Amino acid sequence: MPEAVLAVPGDLAAPTGGYAYARALLAHLPAAGVAVAPLRLPDSFPDPTPADLAATAAAFAALAPDAVLLVDGLAYGALPPGLIRAAAPRPLVALVHHPVGLEAGLAPERAAVLIESERAALGLARGVVATSRFTARLIARAFGVPAARITVAEPGTSPAARVAPRPGARAALLAVGAVTPRKGYGVLVRALRDLADLDWRLTIAGALDRAPACAAALREAVAGAGLAGRVTLAGAVPAAALDRLYAEADLVVSSSLFEGYGMALAESLGRGLPVVATTGGAAAETVPDAAGLKVPPDDAPALAAALRALIADPGRRAAAAAAAWAAGRRLPDWGSTAAAVARALAEARR
Repeated sequence: MPEAVLAVPGDLAAPTGGYAYARALLAHLPAAGVAVAPLRLPDSFPDPTPADLAATAAAFAALAPDAVLLVDGLAYGALPPGLIRAAAPRPLVALVHHPVGLEAGLAPERAAVLIESERAALGLARGVVATSRFTARLIARAFGVPAARITVAEPGTSPAARVAPRPGARAALLAVGAVTPRKGYGVLVRALRDLADLDWRLTIAGALDRAPACAAALREAVAGAGLAGRVTLAGAVPAAALDRLYAEADLVVSSSLFEGYGMALAESLGRGLPVVATTGGAAAETVPDAAGLKVPPDDAPALAAALRALIADPGRRAAAAAAAWAAGRRLPDWGSTAAAVARALAEARR
């Protein structure tokens, strides 16, 4: 039997940062001394039906009594206290990318319910793994989790070839992430609308089916801004295709309203790509100042000014690219991430 079980709602193959993190843990935890197996939870989390909660409780009860249960935050915060207590004696550890109640686009009443549910659930966790120092501070401050129970395990970055800066005024822009309200792509379109005099093209690589209404609104915004010929919505792309997009990019842009870490930002640094990003959530810490430009979230004029500064000045882009490459050399690898999680699991078992 496995020493640990990683419980994740939905399809582990889904092309998002959170699922990529889970896949990496499954691949690297054995080398850190932890035998681990996946457990698929119902797709409905973080809004589980009563039947799905019953199925989750049954799945937990069927696990070996000495297994450590690491539950992805998309599900953990929605687990009722009674279900968490019933899983004993198996220690439960929560994996928090960012609190689900802080997802953009939620009605205030729904956000409040999610936050209170997650606060109660985290209070019962034997340990918490946070994927950034920012998230660790947030859940300690706003959710009352003792700092001693929180382990920071930042996402790893895989080795990648450096993207050499290209001369000239033409700039290929790349944004990576599912099209959801939190990613702020509408703000990006408004910013780019004011840069029609510059030579740029934008590719957005991210799933279009996570928030269909948001994707439809983005298509309308692109058309309404007269940018249909300059903005490509590539949808979810396989890893090899994403690697090609990074290799062809001159500048990575993130208009996100909030990031629990920003894996795409780290991947950009790991390739030596300069970045224009918002300071929403952990993104302000993920991207060093010298590696690009940072602006407040939901500020289209500020985003436009930052993009103009780097698109119009290849020399400045090259300097930021050099700083990005240097920062990328300092990022953790997945082995380091798995080792940190392994320590958290061992502590929870004790």
